[in-house]
Amino acid sequence: MARPAGRAQPAKALEFEEFYRSHADRLYRALALTLGDTHLAKEATDEATARAYARWPTVSRLENPGGWAYRVGLNWATSWRRKVRRERPMPPSDPREGEPATGGSGGVEALRLLAALPVPQRVVIVCRVLLDMSTVETARLLGVADGTVKSRLARGLSALRSTLTEEMDNGR
Repeated sequence: MARPAGRAQPAKALEFEEFYRSHADRLYRALALTLGDTHLAKEATDEATARAYARWPTVSRLENPGGWAYRVGLNWATSWRRKVRRERPMPPSDPREGEPATGGSGGVEALRLLAALPVPQRVVIVCRVLLDMSTVETARLLGVADGTVKSRLARGLSALRSTLTEEMDNGR
């Protein structure tokens, strides 16, 4: 394949490479925690970064290109799951698969606890805690009101605290 003439392409590629190196792993971990499936998270990360590269002149000017990529990956995975669910049932995910995405056995526990939450709460927790996004950025990314982000975060964290307290009381 011939390389396009001009200087814009190498600059675009270098800028995107810097974005990819600094965001791809974090994007993968965020999607793995949100989706509860490391294989699907890998596919979603690949899809999101490919789409970011294809639209890099526009994406690079966004306030939060990493947040855009997270949302694209999440939307792609959600659509993929809907399509697969119509065609055939999904096999259960092995919880040990979460270890590489989250950095160890604590990551498996985090996956298990997050997986028990409704997806809207899980998405907000990942955006606010793992991706370190503000309430305003999260609301804008998800297309919801700031108050919705705050309530989902509060409810999700409360549910996690409750589950952890209950498990500690039961000696788990």
